[in-house]
Amino acid sequence: MNFASDNVYGVHPKILAALAEVNGGTAPSYGGDDHTKRAEDRLKEIFGCELRAFLVTSGTAANGLALSTITPGFGAIFCNSEAHIAVDECNSPEMFTGGAKIIGLNGPAGKITPAQVEKALKGFIRGEHDPKPKGVSLTNASELGTVYSPAEVKAFSDLIRPRGMKLHMDGARFANAVAGLGCSAAELTWKSGVDVMSFGATKNGAMMLEAVVFFDLALAEDFAYRRMRGGQLLSKSRYLGAQMLAYLEGGLWLENARRANALAQKLAKGLTAGGKVRIPNPVQANEVFAVLPKAMFDRLQASGAKFYDWMPDSLGDGISDDEVFSRFVLSFATPEEEVDAFVKLVAEGQA
Repeated sequence: MNFASDNVYGVHPKILAALAEVNGGTAPSYGGDDHTKRAEDRLKEIFGCELRAFLVTSGTAANGLALSTITPGFGAIFCNSEAHIAVDECNSPEMFTGGAKIIGLNGPAGKITPAQVEKALKGFIRGEHDPKPKGVSLTNASELGTVYSPAEVKAFSDLIRPRGMKLHMDGARFANAVAGLGCSAAELTWKSGVDVMSFGATKNGAMMLEAVVFFDLALAEDFAYRRMRGGQLLSKSRYLGAQMLAYLEGGLWLENARRANALAQKLAKGLTAGGKVRIPNPVQANEVFAVLPKAMFDRLQASGAKFYDWMPDSLGDGISDDEVFSRFVLSFATPEEEVDAFVKLVAEGQA
């Protein structure tokens, strides 16, 4: 019963098969292969627009490199205080941008609001003594498993675009957000004003695969150089292209996300059935954040179930000393019987 992360599970069989298939014979290197070119074309079809897409191996690289195109070293990027770019990437965005300041805002349920950004911007009154506001980064789905709707995303764009700022989306779990909302990839991105995004695949069935996708084509002008300098241009790039093609083929990316999201809903329902577990935020993607009595948390951990205690600051004053804020992440590959077994363990402790 492993709910520690969607990273703990392996690669989807269809993606593994694609890797095995592309392994035969020879192919041009450094992005010149047919699979990489076709992957970009397929992303254009998925998003329904002209775009530029560059394949990389990790979300950290995707975020840092993407942000480097929208801010110089003297700039500032606003995000949620728990966003990956703020707390989980070891200053990688600062490195790739040459020192830009990542400004975390304490928003509700893992998100931020345009009003918070607008209020923060009013404090930039010292001219060149302040960093220059250059963009906003939204994590969708967020670090607390909530999602931004297209209307919410557009509200950020409407606020910052007149100020010359750009909108980035960290889409490590983008498929889960799209599946949860029931909207299109286009509606959640460029149609709502997103300029550049990190399109995630690793957490949702790929081996090591993310894409930096530019809807503002001018931002992509020198990105090939940025990717090379960042050590993210693979010599055997066909292995990334083959993964992306398999990931998108037949809607596999959404199929995987829907399964993970559905298991999250099932787990959430099972956790709260006995009345002793509460879920403060809506479950909108493939993560469940629940407040457990400490005795229950300890018992479940002792049973061998794997899940994390999470940062209680995420709830402010909404948790007592005898409770544990816990994170459960569901994967496309999580066996449903393990969810059932875990729910049974929870129920037995409340009988």
